[in-house]
Amino acid sequence: MSHAYGAVLDNPDLIVTCVVGDGEAETGPLATSWHSNKFINPARDGAVLPVLNLNGFKIANPTILARISQEELEALFRGYGYTPYFVEGNDPLEMHRKMAATMEECVGKIREVQRQAREGGTVERPRWPMIVLRTPKGWTGPQEVDGKKVEDFWRSHQVPMGGMHENSEHVRLLEEWMRGYKPEELFDENGTLVPELKALAPTGNRRMGSNPHANGGLLRKALKMPDFRELAIDVGDQRGTVEFENTKALGIFMREIMRDNPNNFRLMGPDETASNRLQDVYDVTEKVWMADIYPEDAGGTQISQTGRVMEMLSEHTLQGWLETYLLTGRHGLFHTYEAFAHVVGSMFNQHAKWLDICKNHVPWRRSVSSLNILLSSLVWRQDHNGFSHQGPGYIDLVTNKNPDVVRLYFPPDANCLLSVADHCFRSTDYINVIISDKQNHLQYLPIDEAIAHCTKGVGIWDWASNDEAEDLEGPDVIMACCGDIPTMESLAATAILREEIPSLKVRFVNVVDLFKLVSEGEHPHGLSDRDFNSLFTADKPVIFNFHGYPWLIHKMIYRRSKQERVHVRGYKEKGNINTPLELAILNEIDRFSLVIDVIDRVPQLGAKAGHIKERMKNKIIEALAHAHEHGRDKDNDRNWTWPFPTS
Repeated sequence: MSHAYGAVLDNPDLIVTCVVGDGEAETGPLATSWHSNKFINPARDGAVLPVLNLNGFKIANPTILARISQEELEALFRGYGYTPYFVEGNDPLEMHRKMAATMEECVGKIREVQRQAREGGTVERPRWPMIVLRTPKGWTGPQEVDGKKVEDFWRSHQVPMGGMHENSEHVRLLEEWMRGYKPEELFDENGTLVPELKALAPTGNRRMGSNPHANGGLLRKALKMPDFRELAIDVGDQRGTVEFENTKALGIFMREIMRDNPNNFRLMGPDETASNRLQDVYDVTEKVWMADIYPEDAGGTQISQTGRVMEMLSEHTLQGWLETYLLTGRHGLFHTYEAFAHVVGSMFNQHAKWLDICKNHVPWRRSVSSLNILLSSLVWRQDHNGFSHQGPGYIDLVTNKNPDVVRLYFPPDANCLLSVADHCFRSTDYINVIISDKQNHLQYLPIDEAIAHCTKGVGIWDWASNDEAEDLEGPDVIMACCGDIPTMESLAATAILREEIPSLKVRFVNVVDLFKLVSEGEHPHGLSDRDFNSLFTADKPVIFNFHGYPWLIHKMIYRRSKQERVHVRGYKEKGNINTPLELAILNEIDRFSLVIDVIDRVPQLGAKAGHIKERMKNKIIEALAHAHEHGRDKDNDRNWTWPFPTS
């Protein structure tokens, strides 16, 4: 149902008939999707005509909606905001006539609603028609098999008769069933459909498979893209000292996109547009809302009948809307809190499989805009929500899909996020998942460097490193990181190492495109072994600070040489309502734990750096005690900035 509604957004002439099984109608996502009618503006959108196929049974049970009274069923759909039309019976010819007449009436009602909205100037939320089609389960099939009821019963959902090689009675029943359709009246002696029936089918683009809305790449127009460089954040003369809310930069970027593309870009998310710092889009549009609007809503609710932001507390409905908005030729972004992206994990799976098949096996399908997903309100910044909002595992799911269709991006700052977003909005036939936090974070790269870094997907930050390019012995240790919060903690650890052990040669490597870690034969973005070793060396210890679960990195580098030298830190399900540094310490991605990791793994340190290791342990104890007593991190930890010259 949500897919049907997504197709008609900004498609004023399109009517989508959506057949809903009464078993599927019991699922949460389907039940929620009936509310999509509160977001359809008849003046600018098309319409959906839902048909509830009420045949009474699932695989082995009756359906709920088939076992309640018609009065209750009608009240349910009137409560959803529809006018239900009932088509009931079991005689095929009679039912064909009833259904044709009802369809004609419903389409007429839809067109009249649209005419009034488009000509009258005043738009009100209509009570859209929907059809309840009540017919027997397994209609026209065998009434009984082996003495057991089949037609109009749950057995017809499964395999009504089996053992066809051994059971001649079943073969006879099957033949009787098939001959009941009178194939001799439908096909000639060559098996070709008779001309008078073939003439009934529509022609050209009226054929279902040839309708351009079913192959949306035919309708797709590239976005008019603003120059994101003009929206860049000034990082100042000293990198790692200026703070900015990373996703706010994306909100500003999308404001300009929506200004320049008023009819083919939508932003969708569950009640979190402002929470995820994307609220600058409200400068050019509001949230669409066709239900009641109260006077007090003028005080900041940001809702109107003509809005282009779509908020509803149902991730399933939102992603469903966006998927078919894209599949019918348009563009958009779905954003949600990272921990709750799991809610739509199965929808992600199905869309990835669909893209995989279209891209690799159905050459006549035209390219469609990528499904762009922003995960924000991340695991490492849950100072108030706590443990329930700490769940970075969605990215693990993404890595399981066909590498032809999935991408994962971890921009470390706002300018990198702008570069990544520009790339994603221009792309086709992918699912792009962007992981970026909404809180204030240090900014590192001027826009030109950010573009180069994101284009490469992984790179050495010379300004944070102290190994010299001309030193043929290479670094003593590689401080690697992926994700905005892990990047800051790795930088802080690097600064401590450079202050405490100036002779230690540290190389700092940041990863934006996670799939760069995979071997080149496993993913199109994967680095060759030669390029991987030129960044991470072939034999030096790597301390990898990661946004998600640490074992994901080991999975991705499983073909790389000497994996035992790569030590990964990440989220380990250690959390509560914690301060940022406290949560980092509990999961050992903090600066102090990383310094200890380096001391433990660089051969020439060990006991020689014992005093430094003890100081780091004391820092951890002090930080945890301060967080427990004051509910915030120590000022010098919370306000840390990069201390070395970067020009």
